[in-house]
Amino acid sequence: MGSRPWIADDELWALIEPLPPPWPERSPEPRPVSDRFCLQGILFVLDTDMAWQLLPLEPEFGSGQTCWRRPDRWQKAGGFDRLHQVLLADLNADGELDWSRTCGDGSHIRATEQS
Repeated sequence: MGSRPWIADDELWALIEPLPPPWPERSPEPRPVSDRFCLQGILFVLDTDMAWQLLPLEPEFGSGQTCWRRPDRWQKAGGFDRLHQVLLADLNADGELDWSRTCGDGSHIRATEQS
């Protein structure tokens, strides 16, 4: 990570870009802020521990309100589950995961009945 860890470089964005749901063709004007810019705004807020409403109006971010609302849209469309799977697969392919340090948690794994 560089001095601006909230910037989604082209390599990272290539992994993430297909995951958020597409915008409807007939969305109201003005066109929404790009998902990449919203992601960068979200990462900036998380990195700096800043309040959403204080997010600076920089060219590479959406507004604080937009960046606060966008994850809800992604979550409802299953985008975060797909992102989690893609990033884990990529890290695993690069040998960056130590699977000996993992555990299963009943809150994430569905229990099935034994007959």
